[in-house]
Amino acid sequence: MIAAQAVLETKMLLRNGEQLLLTVVIPTLLLVLFSTVDVVDTGEGEAVDFLAPGILALAVMSTAFTGQAIATGFERRYGVLKRLASSPLPRWGLMTAKTLSVLVTEVLQVALVTVVALALGWSPQGDPVSVFLLLVLGTAAFSGLGLLMAGTLKAEATLAAANLVFLLLLVGGGVVVPLDRFPDGARDVLGLLPISALSEGLRDVLQHGAGMPWGNLATLAVWAVAGLAAAGKLFRWE
Repeated sequence: MIAAQAVLETKMLLRNGEQLLLTVVIPTLLLVLFSTVDVVDTGEGEAVDFLAPGILALAVMSTAFTGQAIATGFERRYGVLKRLASSPLPRWGLMTAKTLSVLVTEVLQVALVTVVALALGWSPQGDPVSVFLLLVLGTAAFSGLGLLMAGTLKAEATLAAANLVFLLLLVGGGVVVPLDRFPDGARDVLGLLPISALSEGLRDVLQHGAGMPWGNLATLAVWAVAGLAAAGKLFRWE
């Protein structure tokens, strides 16, 4: 049942043009734009080497947080979740299916962003295991926050808030603008955000060849536990 629901959730996501624009097209376009046009000072080295890890983090956030929050919020509004909750599929099974759908979409995103970045001259370094752990914990953190928002706010409020958060974190989460461009106080606060932990962790590994980014992993783990626990407690099915 979980596998069947996961396949359905994935098909629904891939058929949704607006969601595909947000989760696949926009991150890829941003990568190409900022890598080829000198808009933001990314420091020494090729711009794509700085941008590719941040765009990978943005892709995870767009699917696990923004896209999932909006889709789940409207499913809740129209009574879809209420009906599914009364089916033989248990509620935890539905959430598991949604998570599997997110992971499938992210695999496609990561593959696309990687291919485009390599075509632009990206030279990734580092340990694939570190990258995998960062992506998994980042997905868990953003999924928890997305479900928390979808399960507590009205659908229209979720739509507005999720898109606003996406835009704010795109600018202030170390995705395309280095965190060291911000004042010290703001940089310290921004560095605690899950998007900053994910983008900076990926950048340390893929751009600088650093070892296991334990600090960034710990930050993402705290967000994941807090977000999923809050979503599990506060999520309203109708």
